[in-house]
Amino acid sequence: MNAESDERTKVAEPADPASATGESGREERELGSRAPGFIKASKALHLSWQVGVFVVGLGVVIAGVLMLVLPGPGWLVIFGGMAIWATEFVWAQLVLRWTKRKVTEAAQRALDPKVRRRNIILTTVGLVIMAVLVGIYVWKFGLTMPWKISE
Repeated sequence: MNAESDERTKVAEPADPASATGESGREERELGSRAPGFIKASKALHLSWQVGVFVVGLGVVIAGVLMLVLPGPGWLVIFGGMAIWATEFVWAQLVLRWTKRKVTEAAQRALDPKVRRRNIILTTVGLVIMAVLVGIYVWKFGLTMPWKISE
């Protein structure tokens, strides 16, 4: 590799506006069941396959909902359950497409310099307020924990 490459002097090409909204040049996957062909061939087998996929996805989504209040990656598990459902159900595929689009849009907005500056300012103000409250507590009570304060 040459240390004096021309890559540093090239100007970055502007991003495609479609990529900022989650729309890419590639075709989106078609909607519908992704079950193997031999399962789709039999109506009863396909129905039992769909019931199985629904039950497994429901179990994963319920586990994710429980993880919202218990320790664990709740939202990640919920989206995993939705991805399981999306292998078989069109409504779940549409929900996942909408979610991906909204997450991409939010990520693009978060990269906006004005939004980043606002978030940094709000975080700094919040930390200063917390530091002042801790300072007032230490000044008034010392380093005693709240459950040991007797008045």
